[in-house]
Amino acid sequence: MTSAPARMLRYLYRLPMLAWHMLIDLPLVLLLMTPLTAHWRIGGETLEHRMVRVWSAGMMRVFGLRSRRRGTPLEGSTMFVANHVSWLDIVLLHSQRMMGLVAKQEIEDWPLVGWMAVRAETIFHRRGNTESMGGVTQTMLQRLRTGHSVGVFPEGRTRDGRELGPFHARIFMAAVEAPAPIQPVALRYGRGGDAQAIIAFTPGETFVSNFFRVLGEPARDAEVIFLQPIRAGDAQGRSGLADIARERIGAALRDVARVE
Repeated sequence: MTSAPARMLRYLYRLPMLAWHMLIDLPLVLLLMTPLTAHWRIGGETLEHRMVRVWSAGMMRVFGLRSRRRGTPLEGSTMFVANHVSWLDIVLLHSQRMMGLVAKQEIEDWPLVGWMAVRAETIFHRRGNTESMGGVTQTMLQRLRTGHSVGVFPEGRTRDGRELGPFHARIFMAAVEAPAPIQPVALRYGRGGDAQAIIAFTPGETFVSNFFRVLGEPARDAEVIFLQPIRAGDAQGRSGLADIARERIGAALRDVARVE
Protein backbone atom coordinates (compact mmCIF):
# COMPACT_ATOMS: atom_id res chain seq x y z
CA MET A 1 0.00 0.00 0.00
CA THR A 2 1.09 3.55 -0.67
CA SER A 3 1.19 5.75 2.43
CA ALA A 4 -0.61 9.10 2.32
CA PRO A 5 2.56 11.18 3.01
CA ALA A 6 4.47 9.39 0.23
CA ARG A 7 1.58 9.90 -2.18
CA MET A 8 1.39 13.62 -1.36
CA LEU A 9 5.14 13.94 -1.89
CA ARG A 10 4.78 12.42 -5.37
CA TYR A 11 1.97 14.81 -6.18
CA LEU A 12 4.21 17.72 -5.20
CA TYR A 13 6.61 17.03 -8.05
CA ARG A 14 4.46 15.10 -10.53
CA LEU A 15 1.68 17.66 -10.79
CA PRO A 16 4.16 20.37 -11.88
CA MET A 17 5.65 17.83 -14.33
CA LEU A 18 2.16 17.19 -15.70
CA ALA A 19 1.49 20.91 -16.02
CA TRP A 20 4.80 21.41 -17.86
CA HIS A 21 4.03 18.50 -20.18
CA MET A 22 0.62 19.98 -21.03
CA LEU A 23 1.46 23.68 -21.16
CA ILE A 24 5.01 23.63 -22.56
CA ASP A 25 5.73 20.30 -24.24
CA LEU A 26 2.31 19.96 -25.86
CA PRO A 27 2.40 23.30 -27.74
CA LEU A 28 5.92 22.47 -28.96
CA VAL A 29 4.68 19.11 -30.23
CA LEU A 30 1.77 20.83 -31.98
CA LEU A 31 4.13 23.22 -33.74
CA LEU A 32 5.88 20.22 -35.25
CA MET A 33 2.64 18.54 -36.29
CA THR A 34 1.40 21.22 -38.67
CA PRO A 35 0.41 20.25 -42.24
CA LEU A 36 3.68 21.79 -43.46
CA THR A 37 5.93 19.65 -41.26
CA ALA A 38 3.88 16.59 -40.20
CA HIS A 39 4.97 14.46 -43.17
CA TRP A 40 8.69 15.16 -42.97
CA ARG A 41 10.48 11.87 -42.46
CA ILE A 42 12.97 11.13 -39.69
CA GLY A 43 14.56 7.71 -39.41
CA GLY A 44 11.85 5.95 -41.40
CA GLU A 45 8.82 7.59 -39.76
CA THR A 46 6.98 10.87 -40.24
CA LEU A 47 7.66 13.77 -37.91
CA GLU A 48 4.03 13.63 -36.77
CA HIS A 49 4.41 10.00 -35.72
CA ARG A 50 7.72 10.74 -34.02
CA MET A 51 6.11 13.56 -32.02
CA VAL A 52 3.29 11.27 -30.89
CA ARG A 53 5.92 8.80 -29.62
CA VAL A 54 7.97 11.50 -27.92
CA TRP A 55 4.95 13.01 -26.20
CA SER A 56 3.71 9.59 -25.10
CA ALA A 57 7.12 8.70 -23.66
CA GLY A 58 7.06 11.95 -21.71
CA MET A 59 3.61 11.14 -20.36
CA MET A 60 4.90 7.81 -19.07
CA ARG A 61 7.69 9.60 -17.21
CA VAL A 62 5.18 11.98 -15.61
CA PHE A 63 3.48 8.94 -14.06
CA GLY A 64 6.78 7.51 -12.87
CA LEU A 65 6.55 4.63 -15.34
CA ARG A 66 9.86 3.52 -16.86
CA SER A 67 9.17 2.04 -20.29
CA ARG A 68 11.05 -1.20 -20.96
CA ARG A 69 10.89 -2.84 -24.37
CA ARG A 70 11.69 -6.45 -25.17
CA GLY A 71 11.61 -7.79 -28.69
CA THR A 72 11.34 -5.76 -31.87
CA PRO A 73 8.14 -4.36 -33.39
CA LEU A 74 7.58 -5.22 -37.03
CA GLU A 75 7.88 -2.45 -39.58
CA GLY A 76 5.29 -1.67 -42.21
CA SER A 77 1.73 -2.96 -42.36
CA THR A 78 1.12 -4.94 -39.14
CA MET A 79 -1.72 -5.71 -36.77
CA PHE A 80 -0.47 -5.47 -33.19
CA VAL A 81 -2.62 -7.25 -30.59
CA ALA A 82 -2.14 -6.65 -26.87
CA ASN A 83 -3.67 -7.48 -23.50
CA HIS A 84 -5.68 -4.62 -22.01
CA VAL A 85 -4.95 -3.40 -18.49
CA SER A 86 -5.50 0.36 -18.46
CA TRP A 87 -5.98 3.50 -20.55
CA LEU A 88 -2.22 3.85 -20.10
CA ASP A 89 -1.79 0.90 -22.49
CA ILE A 90 -2.43 3.30 -25.38
CA VAL A 91 0.21 5.73 -24.16
CA LEU A 92 2.68 2.89 -23.49
CA LEU A 93 2.27 1.37 -26.95
CA HIS A 94 2.57 4.74 -28.67
CA SER A 95 5.78 5.45 -26.78
CA GLN A 96 7.33 2.48 -28.63
CA ARG A 97 5.63 2.23 -32.03
CA MET A 98 3.11 4.37 -33.88
CA MET A 99 -0.09 2.44 -34.65
CA GLY A 100 -3.72 3.37 -35.13
CA LEU A 101 -5.29 1.75 -32.07
CA VAL A 102 -8.91 0.65 -31.85
CA ALA A 103 -10.45 2.15 -28.72
CA LYS A 104 -13.90 2.73 -27.26
CA GLN A 105 -15.72 5.86 -28.45
CA GLU A 106 -15.82 7.38 -24.94
CA ILE A 107 -12.04 7.93 -24.97
CA GLU A 108 -12.47 10.63 -27.62
CA ASP A 109 -14.13 12.82 -24.96
CA TRP A 110 -11.57 12.23 -22.20
CA PRO A 111 -9.47 15.27 -21.24
CA LEU A 112 -6.06 15.36 -22.93
CA VAL A 113 -5.92 11.62 -23.60
CA GLY A 114 -8.83 11.84 -26.03
CA TRP A 115 -7.26 14.72 -27.92
CA MET A 116 -3.97 12.90 -28.32
CA ALA A 117 -5.80 9.72 -29.29
CA VAL A 118 -7.35 11.55 -32.24
CA ARG A 119 -3.97 12.90 -33.33
CA ALA A 120 -2.54 9.39 -33.02
CA GLU A 121 -4.99 8.07 -35.66
CA THR A 122 -7.11 6.13 -33.15
CA ILE A 123 -10.01 4.18 -34.64
CA PHE A 124 -13.00 4.70 -32.34
CA HIS A 125 -15.58 1.96 -31.79
CA ARG A 126 -19.00 2.23 -30.19
CA ARG A 127 -19.39 -0.87 -28.03
CA GLY A 128 -22.38 -3.08 -28.68
CA ASN A 129 -22.95 -1.51 -32.08
CA THR A 130 -22.63 -4.03 -34.90
CA GLU A 131 -22.57 -1.33 -37.57
CA SER A 132 -19.75 0.45 -35.74
CA MET A 133 -17.70 -2.76 -35.63
CA GLY A 134 -18.17 -3.23 -39.35
CA GLY A 135 -16.87 0.28 -39.98
CA VAL A 136 -13.88 -0.34 -37.71
CA THR A 137 -13.01 -3.51 -39.64
CA GLN A 138 -13.15 -1.67 -42.95
CA THR A 139 -10.98 1.16 -41.63
CA MET A 140 -8.39 -1.31 -40.33
CA LEU A 141 -8.43 -3.19 -43.63
CA GLN A 142 -7.88 0.02 -45.60
CA ARG A 143 -4.98 1.06 -43.40
CA LEU A 144 -3.30 -2.34 -43.54
CA ARG A 145 -3.60 -2.45 -47.32
CA THR A 146 -1.99 0.98 -47.62
CA GLY A 147 1.04 0.05 -45.51
CA HIS A 148 -0.10 1.43 -42.14
CA SER A 149 -0.19 -0.39 -38.80
CA VAL A 150 -3.13 -0.86 -36.48
CA GLY A 151 -3.34 -1.99 -32.87
CA VAL A 152 -6.17 -3.83 -31.12
CA PHE A 153 -7.10 -5.12 -27.68
CA PRO A 154 -8.87 -8.40 -28.48
CA GLU A 155 -10.27 -8.70 -24.95
CA GLY A 156 -12.54 -5.80 -25.86
CA ARG A 157 -12.25 -4.03 -22.50
CA THR A 158 -9.98 -3.55 -19.52
CA ARG A 159 -10.22 -6.01 -16.65
CA ASP A 160 -9.01 -6.09 -13.07
CA GLY A 161 -5.42 -6.84 -14.14
CA ARG A 162 -5.45 -10.31 -12.58
CA GLU A 163 -6.49 -12.38 -15.59
CA LEU A 164 -6.29 -12.46 -19.36
CA GLY A 165 -9.78 -12.48 -20.84
CA PRO A 166 -10.96 -14.32 -23.95
CA PHE A 167 -9.91 -12.86 -27.32
CA HIS A 168 -12.68 -11.92 -29.74
CA ALA A 169 -11.85 -13.53 -33.08
CA ARG A 170 -13.77 -11.06 -35.25
CA ILE A 171 -11.18 -8.33 -34.68
CA PHE A 172 -8.63 -10.46 -36.59
CA MET A 173 -10.69 -10.36 -39.81
CA ALA A 174 -8.85 -7.33 -41.23
CA ALA A 175 -5.45 -9.04 -40.89
CA VAL A 176 -6.78 -12.15 -42.65
CA GLU A 177 -8.28 -10.20 -45.55
CA ALA A 178 -5.38 -7.72 -46.00
CA PRO A 179 -3.42 -10.06 -45.53
CA ALA A 180 -1.03 -8.70 -42.90
CA PRO A 181 1.18 -10.18 -40.16
CA ILE A 182 -0.08 -10.16 -36.58
CA GLN A 183 2.33 -9.40 -33.75
CA PRO A 184 1.21 -10.19 -30.20
CA VAL A 185 2.33 -7.70 -27.54
CA ALA A 186 2.35 -8.37 -23.79
CA LEU A 187 1.97 -5.35 -21.50
CA ARG A 188 3.16 -5.72 -17.90
CA TYR A 189 3.29 -3.12 -15.13
CA GLY A 190 5.61 -3.52 -12.17
CA ARG A 191 8.24 -6.17 -11.47
CA GLY A 192 7.06 -9.31 -13.23
CA GLY A 193 3.64 -7.74 -13.68
CA ASP A 194 2.97 -7.39 -9.94
CA ALA A 195 1.28 -3.99 -10.42
CA GLN A 196 -1.29 -5.04 -13.04
CA ALA A 197 -4.18 -4.79 -10.57
CA ILE A 198 -2.90 -1.47 -9.21
CA ILE A 199 -2.73 0.19 -12.63
CA ALA A 200 -6.09 -1.27 -13.75
CA PHE A 201 -9.40 0.44 -13.03
CA THR A 202 -10.92 -0.52 -9.68
CA PRO A 203 -14.68 -1.23 -9.48
CA GLY A 204 -16.65 1.99 -9.96
CA GLU A 205 -13.53 4.04 -10.68
CA THR A 206 -13.80 6.80 -13.30
CA PHE A 207 -11.08 7.87 -15.69
CA VAL A 208 -10.33 11.03 -13.68
CA SER A 209 -10.10 9.18 -10.35
CA ASN A 210 -7.88 6.47 -11.88
CA PHE A 211 -5.72 9.15 -13.51
CA PHE A 212 -4.92 10.88 -10.22
CA ARG A 213 -4.69 7.68 -8.19
CA VAL A 214 -2.08 6.22 -10.54
CA LEU A 215 -0.29 9.58 -10.66
CA GLY A 216 0.45 9.17 -6.95
CA GLU A 217 1.74 5.61 -7.19
CA PRO A 218 5.44 4.69 -6.72
CA ALA A 219 7.75 4.58 -9.76
CA ARG A 220 7.54 1.28 -11.63
CA ASP A 221 8.64 -0.43 -14.83
CA ALA A 222 6.16 -0.68 -17.69
CA GLU A 223 7.15 -3.53 -20.01
CA VAL A 224 6.22 -3.78 -23.68
CA ILE A 225 7.06 -7.26 -24.95
CA PHE A 226 6.89 -7.68 -28.73
CA LEU A 227 6.45 -11.39 -29.40
CA GLN A 228 6.96 -13.73 -32.34
CA PRO A 229 4.72 -12.61 -35.24
CA ILE A 230 1.89 -14.75 -36.59
CA ARG A 231 1.17 -15.05 -40.31
CA ALA A 232 -2.36 -15.41 -41.65
CA GLY A 233 -1.55 -18.97 -42.81
CA ASP A 234 -0.28 -20.10 -39.40
CA ALA A 235 -3.76 -21.09 -38.22
CA GLN A 236 -7.20 -22.02 -39.50
CA GLY A 237 -9.23 -18.82 -39.64
CA ARG A 238 -9.71 -15.99 -37.19
CA SER A 239 -10.35 -18.19 -34.16
CA GLY A 240 -7.07 -20.03 -34.64
CA LEU A 241 -5.15 -16.76 -34.91
CA ALA A 242 -6.87 -15.42 -31.79
CA ASP A 243 -5.95 -18.58 -29.86
CA ILE A 244 -2.27 -18.38 -30.87
CA ALA A 245 -2.04 -14.67 -30.01
CA ARG A 246 -3.68 -15.22 -26.61
CA GLU A 247 -1.43 -18.18 -25.83
CA ARG A 248 1.76 -16.23 -26.61
CA ILE A 249 0.69 -13.18 -24.63
CA GLY A 250 -0.38 -15.34 -21.69
CA ALA A 251 2.97 -17.14 -21.66
CA ALA A 252 4.86 -13.82 -21.69
CA LEU A 253 2.75 -12.44 -18.85
CA ARG A 254 3.50 -15.51 -16.76
CA ASP A 255 7.19 -15.87 -17.57
CA VAL A 256 9.22 -13.15 -19.31
CA ALA A 257 12.08 -15.61 -19.75
CA ARG A 258 10.10 -17.29 -22.54
CA VAL A 259 10.01 -14.17 -24.71
CA GLU A 260 11.68 -14.74 -28.06
